[in-house]
Amino acid sequence: MSDDLAGHARSSLDLKSAQLPLVAVVIKSTDVQLLAAQLAARLADEPEFFDNDPVLIDLSALHDADQAIDFATLVAELRRYRTRPVAVRGGNPQQMQAAHEQGLIAAPEWTRAHPTPEPAPEPEPEPESPQSCPAAAAMPPPCGPRTMVVDKPLRSGQQVYARDADLVVLAMVSFGAEVIADGNIHVYAPLRGRAIAGARGDTSARIFTTCLEAQLLSIAGIYRTTDTELPGSVLGKSAQVRLEGEKLFVEPI
Repeated sequence: MSDDLAGHARSSLDLKSAQLPLVAVVIKSTDVQLLAAQLAARLADEPEFFDNDPVLIDLSALHDADQAIDFATLVAELRRYRTRPVAVRGGNPQQMQAAHEQGLIAAPEWTRAHPTPEPAPEPEPEPESPQSCPAAAAMPPPCGPRTMVVDKPLRSGQQVYARDADLVVLAMVSFGAEVIADGNIHVYAPLRGRAIAGARGDTSARIFTTCLEAQLLSIAGIYRTTDTELPGSVLGKSAQVRLEGEKLFVEPI
């Protein structure tokens, strides 16, 4: 092969690592029919809530289960609701093999009890330094270099992902739009779409907004949808979302 042809062949593609956020479905029962019934009840009002979202099946709660899991039926049920099961984690060898036979790949493990390590703190600035973060009346402001800022409205179908960073949105997140961050999410406008913080397992991540009307809230794979109505103390108001154990807490600010 000539040098010119070899050079052209080498530049025709690149192989790079990619880390993408997934919806985690935590399975807590081997009874797939029961799971299907509960999934149908949860999504009854919004059967098209998902839009071909990639899904990871989390089996960590069933690692010691003796009963087999019907992965063929489970995958079919998830696909009925416009999700695309692609991976599995947390199962025992028999479960992982059964999942692999249905085309699911083994995903790396992570532990919710250990949040992503924080970077070393920066030295505190002088009191009058122009680089210091301004005080905010409604919410604690994000500080530091690892922050992505979006200053335009996000329409339905649009997605923003702040990898290894916090995300700050200064305009409305419309219903059907999605904001994702490996760290915290701050929305200084109505939050009506999906907000996924701690996308890579950081359980200390939080979601802040000046107007909470979210379609979905998620931190480190634990999520809450609109089928659980938000209380009046936070609906349409300034609020924060935090994770404690396996439960999301939504609190006024």
